[in-house]
Amino acid sequence: MTTAPDAVHTAIEYTLRQDRGRLISALTAVIGDFEMAEGCLQDATIAALKDWPKNGIPKSRRGWLLQVARRRALDRFRRAKDFSEKSTQIMVLEQAEIDAPADNHDIPDHRLRLIFTCCHPALDTKTHVALTLRTLGGLTTDEIARAFLDKPATMGQRLARARAKISKSRIGFEIPDGAELQDRMGSVLAVIYLIFNEGYATTKGVRPIRVDLCDEAIFLARLMCDLSPETPEIEGLLALILLTHSRRAARYHEGVYTPLDQQDRSLWDQRRISEGQTVLERALKRGQIGPYQLQASIAALHCEAKSSQVTDWAQVAALYRLLAQIEPSAIVTLNLAVAVSYGEGVQQALDLLDPLADRLTDYQPYHAARADMLRRMGRGPEAIAAYGRALAITQTQGEVAFLQNRIAEISNQPKKRPSA
Repeated sequence: MTTAPDAVHTAIEYTLRQDRGRLISALTAVIGDFEMAEGCLQDATIAALKDWPKNGIPKSRRGWLLQVARRRALDRFRRAKDFSEKSTQIMVLEQAEIDAPADNHDIPDHRLRLIFTCCHPALDTKTHVALTLRTLGGLTTDEIARAFLDKPATMGQRLARARAKISKSRIGFEIPDGAELQDRMGSVLAVIYLIFNEGYATTKGVRPIRVDLCDEAIFLARLMCDLSPETPEIEGLLALILLTHSRRAARYHEGVYTPLDQQDRSLWDQRRISEGQTVLERALKRGQIGPYQLQASIAALHCEAKSSQVTDWAQVAALYRLLAQIEPSAIVTLNLAVAVSYGEGVQQALDLLDPLADRLTDYQPYHAARADMLRRMGRGPEAIAAYGRALAITQTQGEVAFLQNRIAEISNQPKKRPSA
């Protein structure tokens, strides 16, 4: 039985996209070494590239990869100079092979332990996010570099140093407790939200939404709720993700991005909206307001409105102003300006945007929002220039088509669809 190389490459790529985090965490749990786990999974991937074309793609691809990776780890330990010191890991790996089910479908889930390892205080915040996106989210080094506006080589070096530091410092593959758990909680929640954002608003390519990353973030947020129940900010994060993700089906039409005020709200997922509202209400009743709860409250206001015109923009703006007091940033001010443009006036919104020009010069949503405001004011040439700036730094086909269409509308030119 032979399988075409292209089919094998597609199967491996999809499996790693879907299950890389689960595989790495399962391997780290039995190997005890984060860096070696990644190396053994790489070995298993190379083995799959050689084996699957000849013997066919296995029924359980992730099970096959896990089994081969464990065997590679056993080989490494047995060849190690300090063989006697590795006896515990060898016993664990041998027992894992004995306990492995015949069809290899069942893989222990240790992803939450992995995310706490990636967010260890020995690593800086940027590395927390980058390492988690690589190991759990399965993003390539190039994709992570684009998200941080770094060069791929620079990001690759950062990830390599992080892996080496985890191994050299013997950072425990575990979920901390007590004060250490609380110290690391903020980093973990931020990483989960960034994983969701990368899935919901992919930074480059044909696929406008990576549902696998969105689902991964929802899964991890639920795990965090189980780990630390009655923690309002964790509930706020879960609510925010659910409410935002409920709009997924309406964000693109025929491959073209659709802004919130033009979306077909009948396509919004009412089940996710209902769950998100319930989780948010539970969090707010605890009386410990935080940034995620505020953002979830804003998302809930959008979900409750039957149209953009009847949205309570005054309340949205008020929540953004409160968020700006708790967690000030240029992005929060940008979002506040958008709310103000609908609730108070476009000129007032532009007055908020202008001071942000230097800080957000390479941030596409800034230029797109400013262009839309100028368009609504009838300042066509300025709007076209702003749309052009947004277009120059847009890398997703659906958003490129949207921006081109907006420029065409102002210029009375034919609309465009994204290229295949």
